[in-house]
Amino acid sequence: MTEVKRRTAGRPAGTAKTSGGHSQSLVRGLKLMEQISASPQGLSLSELADMAGLAPSTAHRLLQALQSQGFVTQENEQGLWRIDVKAFRIGNSFLEARDVIATGRPYLRQLTRITGETANLGIRDGATAVFLAQQESPQMMRMITRLGSRAPLHASGVGKALLAWIPDDERARLLAGRELTRVTHNTLYTAPALKEEMARIRAQGFACDREEHAIGLHCVAACVYDERATPLAAISVSGPMARIPEARLIELGALVQDTAAEITAQLGGRVPNPDVARV
Repeated sequence: MTEVKRRTAGRPAGTAKTSGGHSQSLVRGLKLMEQISASPQGLSLSELADMAGLAPSTAHRLLQALQSQGFVTQENEQGLWRIDVKAFRIGNSFLEARDVIATGRPYLRQLTRITGETANLGIRDGATAVFLAQQESPQMMRMITRLGSRAPLHASGVGKALLAWIPDDERARLLAGRELTRVTHNTLYTAPALKEEMARIRAQGFACDREEHAIGLHCVAACVYDERATPLAAISVSGPMARIPEARLIELGALVQDTAAEITAQLGGRVPNPDVARV
């Protein structure tokens, strides 16, 4: 008798469907965790189900599974879902595994000690900068960025430093068809203005954010490079204009640039020649 259903060679009957179902549940659960992690204030079941495009019953089943493993937790009073300790541990192990972060932390402390301002370290993820390490200023009025938060590449010191050294063709693909949001009235959001800014950053070796990401805030940033002279991360010093006026902005830029070069050298990286990449 001829078999009506043919199995894949070497695969037990019924495995494909079960495996696919488990994979789908895993992907859905990870998406729910991603939504929760982006909302530190917490999200309700209905909000999560809507964001993930799931039925509330399905979302609740997945959340309960994640909760049983310690990845998410539910606040009883309002019923909001938040990230729990196990997810934090996994995220923290990622930070520790990145040499640039472990190497950069003492330098962030040094920058804050010298300048009295907040020092940050961030990397590029697509068209945004993601902040992964910070040393807070001891000042009462200071700049604080939540770790894991994002900023547009074109509208932040760290972002512009990273964007300036991306190869021209890669930058063109990255920004093609993408609207450059005007975060403040000082944000450089047109192609000609951004092109000119990229040339300026490469010439001086550091990027300046003059109230482009937040009104009243100045920032300077410079890149840390790998062995191919490709941006690996960027470090910055940020603070209120009252303490970082224009004259000090340039002074701090040189300090941040020198510090980034020290981190680059310690990681075995190489600072690129400004003439190599042209806008």
